[in-house]
Amino acid sequence: MSLLSRALVDVRPLRTSPVFRRLLIGRTVSTLGGFMTMVTVMYQVWDTTHSSVWSGAVGLAQALPLIGVGLFAGAWVDRADRRRAYLLSTVGSAACSVLLAVQGFTGQVPVAAVLGLVAVQSSFGAIGAPAAGVFLPRLLPKDQVAAGLALNQVTGQAMMLLGPAVAGVVLGWWGVGVCYLVDALTFGMAFYGAYGLPALPPEGEKSRPGVQGVLDGLRFLTGHRAVRGALLVDLAATVLAMPASLFPLVNEERFGGDPRTLGLFLSALAVGGVAATALSGPVTRLARPGPVMLCSAGVWGTALALFGLTTSAWAGLGMLAVAGAADSVAVLSRATIVQTRTPDALLGRVTAAEAIVGQAGPNLGNLRGGVVAGWTSGTTALITGGLMCLAAVTAVGTTTPELRGGRAGGTDPQAPGPQAAMPAAPPDTPPATAPPATAPLAAAPPATAP
Repeated sequence: MSLLSRALVDVRPLRTSPVFRRLLIGRTVSTLGGFMTMVTVMYQVWDTTHSSVWSGAVGLAQALPLIGVGLFAGAWVDRADRRRAYLLSTVGSAACSVLLAVQGFTGQVPVAAVLGLVAVQSSFGAIGAPAAGVFLPRLLPKDQVAAGLALNQVTGQAMMLLGPAVAGVVLGWWGVGVCYLVDALTFGMAFYGAYGLPALPPEGEKSRPGVQGVLDGLRFLTGHRAVRGALLVDLAATVLAMPASLFPLVNEERFGGDPRTLGLFLSALAVGGVAATALSGPVTRLARPGPVMLCSAGVWGTALALFGLTTSAWAGLGMLAVAGAADSVAVLSRATIVQTRTPDALLGRVTAAEAIVGQAGPNLGNLRGGVVAGWTSGTTALITGGLMCLAAVTAVGTTTPELRGGRAGGTDPQAPGPQAAMPAAPPDTPPATAPPATAPLAAAPPATAP
């Protein structure tokens, strides 16, 4: 194997599993449509209201259902056939896109109703994410799960760059209705990727219904030190150091408020992230994702603190590119830990919790940055946030040896298993039997669509 092929993203999963290859194609196309809808909703709401409050409500309509529905959806997914749950999520999301297209063509629907459709679509996405999150460990060998996650990540990042640009062209030529319709049509590829999957019932003991099932998942999270540590590191990196809300202020304070510089800040983060994922081959072949995540999160905090100190625009862009690369590696390592350390019977709930952390952390981090900057300055908020992130990551690493040294797929001696997370059945209750083994499957949750 050449040095270049070892450096590039590991494509072994594409050769190992035709099912994964098919699902990845479907997921990539539907993710493109999802980003087009995200841009179109923001454009339509602003064009209709010219209100920053209504524009901000778009993010709220997307986030609240994910947080409110996510854990209960994860508990339900751990009781159901994951394939059916994923297809239900896909059908529901596609129907929402069709309704958005209809209102886009008619132009007679109030903004509140548009946000209602966005919230319903986000609720279906909250079901699809934990359903799809269990597919990779059922398809790929343990040593290829990280590579499969990297392929999902690099295609998602590519669509994140391409989707808004395509949406801008379609909006300019044909309007919001056509943009929503394109998204609805892309769900056809999601069906192409998922419809042929066999049944995928949970392995081991099924989740208990309702709140008890949610509590069982939370007990596992609090008891499994490696998984808990991975989520805490992610929260430390995002809540304490998320820089996006500070970019306009820092640009005004130090770089003259040039809008071109402001645009480059976000682009630098994205370029660094895409480059790191595209060159993730060596990272995904490592057997210890915990130390990789700790180091990457530390680099993220350090790079952002240095960005706060620099007075050169080019040096600042370089630091942001490094931060974006470190963030991508940390996210990839976190997902590897979650998917290889969590029993299948609990993976829906833990994946839902991971999605909530990924959604809530950056939003809280942007709020923290804005509040601290209001009290001090954008520069101070950046520097203190980066240093606090570094300190928090160090604290988690030093107090969690299971995260520092554990291998992908290793066990945590202190972690409760899926059955230990649930109270024992009464003596007269027949023991649960595991469902028969099924053909291994894989899929990846798109960024904005199941």
